Amino acid sequence: MTPNLSTRYLGLHLANPVVPGASPLTGNLDQVRRLEDAGAAAIVMHSLFEEQIERDVGAEFAHMRRFEDVFSEAANFFPSAADYALGPEEYLGQLRKIKEAVAIPVIASLNGTRAGRWVDYASLIEKEGADALELNVFHLATDANVPGTQVRDNIIEVVKEVKRAICIPVSVKLAPFFSSFSNVGTMLEAAGADGLVMFNRFYQPDIDVSTLEVVPRLELSTPDELRLRLRWLAILFGQIRIPMAATGGVHDAHDVVKALLAGATVTQVVSCLLQKGPEHVTALVNDLRYWMEEHEYESVAQMRGALSLANCPDPAAFERANYLKTLQLWKT
Repeated sequence: MTPNLSTRYLGLHLANPVVPGASPLTGNLDQVRRLEDAGAAAIVMHSLFEEQIERDVGAEFAHMRRFEDVFSEAANFFPSAADYALGPEEYLGQLRKIKEAVAIPVIASLNGTRAGRWVDYASLIEKEGADALELNVFHLATDANVPGTQVRDNIIEVVKEVKRAICIPVSVKLAPFFSSFSNVGTMLEAAGADGLVMFNRFYQPDIDVSTLEVVPRLELSTPDELRLRLRWLAILFGQIRIPMAATGGVHDAHDVVKALLAGATVTQVVSCLLQKGPEHVTALVNDLRYWMEEHEYESVAQMRGALSLANCPDPAAFERANYLKTLQLWKT
């Protein structure tokens, strides 16, 4: 019997659990068509950033000019308006064109730090026809006076504000850097989040010792990064009812299988598509089907969470016992 690859994410019925995540590919109309033809179940558009939206209402000063008297190079740390792929109005227009061009669901993406006027764009995104919205919340607390609870509460306030403004489903893309991630997950569910995306890949800065400058470094993900996602997917499965997406480290069908067994509803893929092209989606979907047939799984729903903390024969594998065993693996 042919296995059923369909899944339900953010209230959307998807043909399979392979979703191209936010990237240059999902902002390009021709590439989006290729992704759909290759079998992508939905796409997440590249992000529209808070700094782009609020540039005209003081964000440029708040984020950049307040440093000018301290470091003369500070203005160079932030991209100019021309550096972004699309401005706010162009983003809305591109969303409209993509919705008209493809039949698969289109999930828009907003990237910001805390509640503000940029959140108003959620309503405009909904009006342009987005099927759902992914909130990519990136805030690095460098001020020693800011407690971790404030970072968490800022995210929750953003979610509440967006949910008050729109009716389409809202997922939240998070970093793993919380002392109690399970608590954050349950609080976001209570705040109205319709899904969680784990995890945001923060690109760490580097130092150029020749020019004595702090420089950005772009490195694509590797399958090793998936392990952190697997742990928290497995831990949260059964603790929250909203669907979860795994993103970061999903490169082949075995990675998709692992994420589903841990508790994911869908997997978002980016790096492997940037390396191999949109047609790699076909291989992911076909190889997932072959694996399910070989292992006699009838559906993605049957797989989901089978090796989660709640269902795993050895729950300690996701907790401290895993840490202790791993440390003993290297022998000298």
